Amino acid sequence: MRASERAYQRLREEILDGELAPGAPLGEVEQAARLGVSRTPVREAFARLEADGLATAASARVLVVAELSPESIAALYELREALEERAARLAAERRDPAPFLAVRRRIVAATEQLDGGADGLTEYYAAIAELDEAVDRAAGNPLLTAALRGARLHSARVRRLARHHPARLRRAADEHLLIVDAIIDGDASLAAHATHVHLHLSLRHALASIGGRSVA
Repeated sequence: MRASERAYQRLREEILDGELAPGAPLGEVEQAARLGVSRTPVREAFARLEADGLATAASARVLVVAELSPESIAALYELREALEERAARLAAERRDPAPFLAVRRRIVAATEQLDGGADGLTEYYAAIAELDEAVDRAAGNPLLTAALRGARLHSARVRRLARHHPARLRRAADEHLLIVDAIIDGDASLAAHATHVHLHLSLRHALASIGGRSVA
């Protein structure tokens, strides 16, 4: 793997995981020394982080991690609503039930492990990622999948706000299961509506978690 790719992957994961907090400065010289690479790979990594919307330029050689404001979170969920409701509807119309039955079993098993600390949380998020992949495959629209990939990147930052709220995670698991069941049954309207409800409740939780204004 190229040095620029390693630097990008490391910085991106630290931003998504919250190790690099919103507003944290990212100096080219400091990050090169910390990551053990030259400044050129770091500069390339910075350009990709900017393109992803995960960081913004403070000066020629310094970025800051993009803020998570109530406004930016609300905008993200507006995008997710448009994309994910459509994807769920298409998945229900075009699905093969078998992959979704397997995903359902994994989500149920992962939910039971949420009290298991970091390992349980990792398994839960892996199960949700498997659901996303199953929806993408069933929807069968590469352009929609590409748009969803960008939205999910930013959603990973917001998702960590629920990390220390097991009750919310369990409710979210139930919401995901309703989506899965609707897709298995081929009920496109219910799949889209269940997705809408999940996103609405997730947005309310995210806003409340950062002290923003909750929505009704």
